[in-house]
Amino acid sequence: MIISLESIRWVDLNEEIRCLLGKPYKLLPLSPGLEADVVKIECNDHSYVLKIWNKDSKPDIRSQYELLSELNQRGIQVSKPYGWGMDVDSNQVLLTSYDGEPIAKLSKTKLEHLAQMLIKVHGYDVNDDTDKTDANFISQYDFVGYFFPSIELHEDIYQILTSLLQRTEFRQDHLIHGDYNLGNILEEDDQYTIIDWTNGQLGDPRYDIAWSIFLMTIYAGERNGKMYSALFKSLTEYTPDDTEIFEAMACLRWILLKRVANVPMGPDVMQRIKKIIGNNSYLNHELL
Repeated sequence: MIISLESIRWVDLNEEIRCLLGKPYKLLPLSPGLEADVVKIECNDHSYVLKIWNKDSKPDIRSQYELLSELNQRGIQVSKPYGWGMDVDSNQVLLTSYDGEPIAKLSKTKLEHLAQMLIKVHGYDVNDDTDKTDANFISQYDFVGYFFPSIELHEDIYQILTSLLQRTEFRQDHLIHGDYNLGNILEEDDQYTIIDWTNGQLGDPRYDIAWSIFLMTIYAGERNGKMYSALFKSLTEYTPDDTEIFEAMACLRWILLKRVANVPMGPDVMQRIKKIIGNNSYLNHELL
């Protein structure tokens, strides 16, 4: 991948970055995501991250840039956005601050920080019109269509999900991250930053929390998952039935994604999935 800051057609660019154009900088590839390539830019003792959506996914980067700008101003721990535009191949790009590396080692204190950060995201006032007439930079989608692609081809999952949605009053009135996991939280000098807001939207915090706990449990282990879950129980007032319903939704989503795409695997992941299914009255092992 060859790219230069000078070749990007910037739609919006921070003056701090504009002053750096034409000066020497280094491009260092970072681990790519499923949707985009990512590079680190080192320039004048400052580091930035450039994300290039050069794969199948074509999200609305203008809205993501505006959302990051708003959250950054509100004190929510997200990357500072510096600019967005198009590269020479008309791929959308987003330039942000560099905020460290993914969390390498967990502790109860770190898990507390992570839980509190997500609760703070959900506490963002989407109706506050102090600075904007409306939060039109926060998208709202059909929940099933967005998070359960091609579910109509999987009748077993579809029937259970439909039943779950009928058992709860699903709402879409809070900001959610949509994919809050260890890969999307960076750490540097005891500071934590939430990245990858591609799935940020109006949604139900109960789902956002359940998906995060589910991923923590299957990828970071049951011990961390239990501590993480207990922290959310202490910070929210959701009922045990809410917890079980939305845990079931999270598990269904992972099973569906495993069927239609590649999902990260690892030691004991399937064993942990089976245990979650066995402990949830809404699920059954035939799903696997």
